Amino acid sequence: MMRHDELKQPLQRRSLMERLWKQRPSALATSFAVLFITYAVGGTWLARQKLPFAGEPLITAQIPKLETINTSPEPKVIDPSADSITTAGIDKADTASQAEADAPVDGEQPRQKITKLDSHVTIITNSRPSLTKAPIAAITEDSPDGPLPKIAANGRKASELYAKQALMSDMQGDGPRIALVIGGMGLSEKLTRKAINDLPANVTFAFAPYGNNLQAQVDRARDVGHEVYLQLPMEPLGYPVNNPGPKTLLADQDAKNNDASLQWLLSRFAGYAGVINYMGGRFLTAPNALRPLLTEIKQRGLNYIEDSNTKNTMTDQVAGSINMPVRHGVIVIDQAADASSIATALDSLEQEAKNGGIAIGTGSGLDVTIDAVRDWLSEARRRGVIIVPVSASFKGNLG
Repeated sequence: MMRHDELKQPLQRRSLMERLWKQRPSALATSFAVLFITYAVGGTWLARQKLPFAGEPLITAQIPKLETINTSPEPKVIDPSADSITTAGIDKADTASQAEADAPVDGEQPRQKITKLDSHVTIITNSRPSLTKAPIAAITEDSPDGPLPKIAANGRKASELYAKQALMSDMQGDGPRIALVIGGMGLSEKLTRKAINDLPANVTFAFAPYGNNLQAQVDRARDVGHEVYLQLPMEPLGYPVNNPGPKTLLADQDAKNNDASLQWLLSRFAGYAGVINYMGGRFLTAPNALRPLLTEIKQRGLNYIEDSNTKNTMTDQVAGSINMPVRHGVIVIDQAADASSIATALDSLEQEAKNGGIAIGTGSGLDVTIDAVRDWLSEARRRGVIIVPVSASFKGNLG
């Protein structure tokens, strides 16, 4: 406060400094102005920073300068003294054959030249990469019922192009490898969305052929990296009281009618790498019904997986006679649909995986199953358990 003698000063006659001091802003207004200026300056500075991938995990690496290389199937020999890459002498006919086999089909990324840049390159890491959008024209056949899978002219198959490729590090790792197939997807959009959001991308989903908006749900699952299979309803014991649903494949039905049902089931959506049985206690013990089914599945370039529910199944004998690989689940994880029983079944699956190979477990898309699998997997990863897509159990899908 300024000191002065008010008795010696005329009324309303104050000096300039006193009048300015009297009109000074309050402490609150001053604080607000300082805060506003700080935010304005800081926001302007942040906006000018070159962070186009803010919020995404990223890696910045220094890439040394190299010449352009071609990712063709020709073998490459690197001359360490010449700083260049040359092509070794090979048989031209073999090159042409390999080039045709490796030619991209519609929907695949073309094999193009890759140029190494002598600059800092930012690599965005993504733990849930999208799978190739379906349908891929080269492996799709139009039918009155809808799109059907087929083998492409260059031999490529849905079992390859729609499969999720396992990482080589996962396939060569020391930990036990488990493949989980969660079925019943698509019947409840709410539960399907929960499974997509809560479960790791390497968990495979099996969609039933009866849901609404099936293609949209399948696309959503594949967009975040989940491999998809189609469930085929097969005649169970006690049919028709125990009925899987419309167009069920029947053990004693003539081949023509079963084939018509199969065409309808296969056309419900696109993007599946293979099929898995839904029920089938009666059908899977009937070789005469199984043979045309497995033959059709093989001719359409699909994988076939069978759960562990059916006893006395004839699948291996029939598949062996037509030289078709099949894979079997070893445990149904939610036979008892409570969290404790599911966790115990998953522990048993882990022990099975320690014996070597890939142990396949199957389950249903129930609320309790999704929660139990999510919680168990979070702990299992700390023990070194490796989750792989179920297609990795077939030879050649090592990624």
